[in-house]
Formats: sequence, structure tokens, C-alpha cells
Amino acid sequence: MRYSGLAVLAQGLTGNKGWRPAWRDPAPKDAYDIVIIGGGGHGLATAFYLAKEHGLTNIAVLEKGYLGGGNIGRNTTIVRANYGLPGNSEFYSHSLKLWEGLEADLNYNVMHSQRGIINLFHSDGQRDAYARRGNAMINQGDDAILLDTEGVRKIVPYLDFEQTRFPIFGGLYHKRGGTARHDAVAWGFARGADRRGVDLIQNCEVTGIDIENGKVTGVQTSRGAIRAKKVGIVVAGRSSQVAAMASMRLPIESHVLQAFVTEGLKPVIDNVITYGMGHFYISQSDKGGLVFGGDLDFYASYAARGNLPMAEHVMEAGLTLMPMIGKAKMLRSWGGIMDMSPDGSPIIDKTHIDGLYLNCGWCYGGFKAVPGSGHTFAHLIATDRPHEAAARYRLDRFATGRGLMDEEATGSQHNLH
Repeated sequence: MRYSGLAVLAQGLTGNKGWRPAWRDPAPKDAYDIVIIGGGGHGLATAFYLAKEHGLTNIAVLEKGYLGGGNIGRNTTIVRANYGLPGNSEFYSHSLKLWEGLEADLNYNVMHSQRGIINLFHSDGQRDAYARRGNAMINQGDDAILLDTEGVRKIVPYLDFEQTRFPIFGGLYHKRGGTARHDAVAWGFARGADRRGVDLIQNCEVTGIDIENGKVTGVQTSRGAIRAKKVGIVVAGRSSQVAAMASMRLPIESHVLQAFVTEGLKPVIDNVITYGMGHFYISQSDKGGLVFGGDLDFYASYAARGNLPMAEHVMEAGLTLMPMIGKAKMLRSWGGIMDMSPDGSPIIDKTHIDGLYLNCGWCYGGFKAVPGSGHTFAHLIATDRPHEAAARYRLDRFATGRGLMDEEATGSQHNLH
């Protein structure tokens, strides 16, 4: 069923009895050409683009829980392309262009809102760094405007500009940045892949990866063995555990990142605002809730929940930046399991095992990367060649030291990215 305004009107007049399920619930087949491990945003996007761009439909996406139940539904929904280093810059630019045509591609409303992002700076040195980043963004073909204090004040007058410790000197304004509805992104890609014949198999945990003579031959699952010519691992914070089934040790640490949302309020925050000195970022959802987050919890964990000290730190940073939110009641919090790489940049590459492919290490960048990640990973799996936008995301850079992309210049400590 194709969604349209006319279909909504017709269904409304007939009691909404004609809607069909958004995707099928098939039983797994004995064999597929390609198996994607992980039914989150990146895995679903990979399956969608394998079918759409490469005409491959004998594909299964295996998810141990329910589709979209991991990090794709546990984030602060920010979409942007304001990276400065070669390798990252062209990838996120590529991903943002896909975002801008995504709803038409999927025939699904993912609520992509290009409301603009303002990255605040608080010193002369930060101003210089953001000017350099803005120039890199413009050279890449994206947009960037360097604002002084009064320029920021005109857009977001409700901030505390005269903080004693970190007064606001200005901001880097990325107008094409914004937000999208995280659940809708998962549902849209799931529906799009299913419409093209991909099997989306929920409650199917992968328990082993079969390898013979250096080549992958399939996977073992909680619903039986499945043969496959190619297997893609796209499991975010569980990357190290799944790769270990193929006797691989990844340079990944898994950390918890908390996010928070308040009760619904009247519209007040039109943009996404990031406060680097307090490591705080905030936007307002279509329901009116203030959606915000901050730093990792700084200890390795597989628990999808956070700790109270970091929650307190995030609230303190938020109140420092905008005291007006102090009376808002927090509705809920959640945690996502981040797959942190040593240089803060992702991995999209073939492994040393023939037919086994890896997509991980997204750190903070996972949600905004969903279309670009799926598009470039699908290209790699289908052609055995890296997509030009993701050519620098090699796994061996951590063994050789060549091509590292330390976007934040924080060194090789995973949890500092």
C-alpha cells in the first residue's frame, strides 16, 4: 500500500479498515544470498539500499529483539553534516543529501525537520576552530554561517549569554541540520525493505557465525541455522560480541550514553543548540518535549541505562546554559550502547574472512549517519568495493596508524570521543 493524502482521506472515511501491516513477519528460510545481522537503523537501511540500488532481494535482516529496539530508538534525533576532517566531511555530507530525499524514497514521513543547528563557542580559540570548521563545511559543499554574540542572540535570545565561566562568544550555524523522528526512520526503512522483498526476521538471535576455509557460509541462530553467501555485522554496541563469534577482536569499547525528555511544553526552542563547554545539546520534539543529552557515562557497559551522577551533570549543564528550563518536569530517560572506536570515527569495511563485512564504531554519530551508512555499506557488500564517501573508514587504520580520523583531537581513548 502506498501512503498518500488521498489514502489517508479514504481510510478515514471507511473506518481505517483497509490499512495493511507495514511489513511482513516471515519465518526464516534455509538460505539467503545476504544476511544482515542487526535490525536497527543501519541494518535496515543497508537492506533497503541493497534492494533499491543493487536489485538484490534474497536478503534477511536478523534482529534478536524487535526492529528498531536498539540505538535507533535511543538517541536525541539530531541530523547534521558539520564535520571538518577529510573522510568524515564527505561522508556526512553524503548522508545529509540522502536525508533530504529520504521521505520521497521511502514513501514514509520520517519527520525530517531542517530547523538548523547552532554550535556555541566560548573563547577566541574556539571561534578560530569553528571558523576553520565552517570553511571546511563550505568547501565540502555544505552550509555554515559564523555568528557573533549578537547574531546568536537574535536567534536564541533565551540563553544565558553572560555565564561567569563560559560566556557565549558566538556560534557556528548549520541551517540544513536539524532533527528527525527516530522510530519513524526505523519503520520507514523496514517498510521500504519489506516492499522490495527483504525478509525482516524479529526475535532471531545470532549465536554463531559459520566459516569454512576462510569463507563465511552462514549463521547459527535461535531459530535454526541459516546459510548465506555474505554476512554483514551491523549491531552497534554489540559489535565486539558478534565479531568474536568469527574469532575477531575489534578495537571497540561499548559505553552508555544517556538521553532525556521533559513533559510536553509550548514551542520555545526552534533550533538544535549544542553547548560544548558543558557537553549539552537540546532540541524540542513535535510533541513539545525538550530532548537533550550530554556525555557518555565514562565506564564500559552493555546496560541500556545510565547512572545518576551523569544525569545530574547533564541537568547542571542545561541549567547553566538556559535557566528557563529549570521548572520543566523530566518525563523519562534512557541509555544507548555506543560502539566507541579509538579515533571517534566509524568502520565500514570487509574483514579478513571472505564474505564477512563490518559496520561499527559510530560513537556519537550513529543516528545522523543512518542513510549514508546503509547506502555505502550496501555498495560495499554488493560490489566488494568501498563507496567513495566511506573509503577512509578502513578497519586496518588502527593496526597501521595510517588514515586515523581524530575529529575532536582527543587521542586514542575510546570514551573521550
